[in-house]
Amino acid sequence: MRMRPTLSWTPAENPSPGTTDLQPVEDALRAGRVLVLSGAGISTESGIPDYRGEGGSLSRHTPMTYQDFTAEAQARRRYWARSHLGWRTFGHARPNAGHRAVAAFERRGLLSGVITQNVDGLHQAAGAEAVVELHGSLERVVCLSCGDLSPRRELARRLEEANAGFEPVAAAINPDGDADLTDEQVGDFCVVPCTVCGGILKPDVVFFGEAVPPQRVEHCRELVRAASSLLVLGSSLTVMSGLRFVRQAAQDGKPVLIINRDPTRGDRHALARIALSLGPALGTVADRLGMSAAAGAAETA
Repeated sequence: MRMRPTLSWTPAENPSPGTTDLQPVEDALRAGRVLVLSGAGISTESGIPDYRGEGGSLSRHTPMTYQDFTAEAQARRRYWARSHLGWRTFGHARPNAGHRAVAAFERRGLLSGVITQNVDGLHQAAGAEAVVELHGSLERVVCLSCGDLSPRRELARRLEEANAGFEPVAAAINPDGDADLTDEQVGDFCVVPCTVCGGILKPDVVFFGEAVPPQRVEHCRELVRAASSLLVLGSSLTVMSGLRFVRQAAQDGKPVLIINRDPTRGDRHALARIALSLGPALGTVADRLGMSAAAGAAETA
């Protein structure tokens, strides 16, 4: 789950429909030193839903908050039951054409870095290396008492052993890897403690209501300062954790380009919003630049 006090944002009446012209994106990449900021929309083509698009998970429920998770044992039981089930599906997601294109741009030396709001690890799975995980990663688990970090796969094994026969059918899987379950389906799911100190375990991600670590924010600000332009991929920019970097780039006079089918909270700061699906759009740009995102996938497979 991700932070961010603003869970919803309503576009202005009669918002701009955006453009379908990819030339500004191509020009920016040719110039180099493009900083990518990606959101949940880049992973929808991998089968991971977003929060705010059509059928987004915020239309079904309010995500777990950091305050509820830390205060209530039942909230932790509910979270880990849902997350454990969702992990089984979430862990099978594979990079799509959008992730592969970003990795191909990086290999060509066109990017100065990638900041992702996602916790799915798909940019790295596609071969991208200079990735800052703004909201953390589901691949790791942290103890809130002693700070020990451990692999999620190890926790998954322990939860399997502690909850033999736990096989409910989820109504849906959400962007941060948890599943929609009723209280009856959660039942008496057994939550396991930290193996080091017996403390409370939490996925190493930023929950709603929790702050992104200041040093991570400053690192991202440095990346914005070093970039020539900012390319936003698949983010509504509803929450400040990502929008602040768009505002920073615009204030510094650097071009901001957005590829997102729907209007975003950052549109007024952007040179253009390209209203196209990410996979095909980035694949087209890669072809125009004489590279193949598909070939890049083969190289990293």
